[in-house]
Amino acid sequence: MSRTQFSSESHGQYDAMAYSAASATSPLAPTTIARRDPGEHDVQIEILYCGICHSDLHQVRNEWSSMPTVYPCIPGHEIVGRVTKVGSAVTKFKPGDLAAVGCMVDSDGTCPNCQAALEQFCPNMILTYNSQDMHLGGVTYGGYSDSIVVEERFVLRVPSNLDLAGVAPLLCAGITTYSPMRHWGVTKGKKVGVIGLGGLGHMAVKFAHALGAHVVVFTTSPNKKEDALRLGADDVVVSRDTDQMKKHAGSFDFILDAVSAEHDINAYIQLLRRDGNITLVGAPDKPLAVSAMGLLFGRRSLSGSLIGGIAETQEMLDFCGKHNITADVEIIPIQKVNEAYDRLLRSDVKYRFSIDMASIKSK
Repeated sequence: MSRTQFSSESHGQYDAMAYSAASATSPLAPTTIARRDPGEHDVQIEILYCGICHSDLHQVRNEWSSMPTVYPCIPGHEIVGRVTKVGSAVTKFKPGDLAAVGCMVDSDGTCPNCQAALEQFCPNMILTYNSQDMHLGGVTYGGYSDSIVVEERFVLRVPSNLDLAGVAPLLCAGITTYSPMRHWGVTKGKKVGVIGLGGLGHMAVKFAHALGAHVVVFTTSPNKKEDALRLGADDVVVSRDTDQMKKHAGSFDFILDAVSAEHDINAYIQLLRRDGNITLVGAPDKPLAVSAMGLLFGRRSLSGSLIGGIAETQEMLDFCGKHNITADVEIIPIQKVNEAYDRLLRSDVKYRFSIDMASIKSK
């Protein structure tokens, strides 16, 4: 199935309020965009909160050569809201339901990855923004908007006991850290390391703790110890202290590396036990130098992980509902989004921004 065959339905349109960037150097500003009217398989959602992801910043500023930005760009793939309309064939949602949308809004549904519920690896995946819009043409527009229309298969249920502002970042930061832990078998009795206590790292600590693991946070900042322990860490290691690092040599079952800056990955590989794994979820600009010997001795492995499929993302949300897990967020009005981007560059947030989208109606 080609990408141009996704939608056989023709749609009317309605106007939605949004914030968009007109170029790589433009601030985000109010605009009006076209959304498709819901088709028979679609769910229309009033967006209540949208998280700000670091990838929003990269995309808005056209910093990814592999994914050039099409302008105007409306970012946002950490979306939580309330269903306002459903198509005639929709069975899982009704108006009034809480619903969420993550990084994807469509895939071909037929490839081996989709058949394995791994839509995030579908070669024809449609991202929530800056992807080909199969319905209206142009590109998809994300969650910095008052509403969105998404095919039912890509809409998620939200546990009613969770704070919605804190749920929004689960749709990217949450599933990005939850998925590799599930894949590599993080359970009670495992020793798990988390490198970096930022937007991703703080979620990793919460998940590893809830899964029953012994959790160790690695940080370059000694002043983060108190917060790491509050989030669920059992121990905190200042990674620049070689004596502290040596104490943990050969002892970890799994380490999640959430750092996007340049760092020495080999120092952490040495901390893995036999058959231990270190998974990258951060994406440093420059290639990491990896010593083969560190992997060979101990049959250790180094891997990477993206988000998760739709079924696993729903599993993650249900897990969060059961364990009362949300992201630590600072709630902002949409009018402060450019200021939030500047602060994001300075790592001046604990630990994610969540936009109160009711503010988009304010002048």
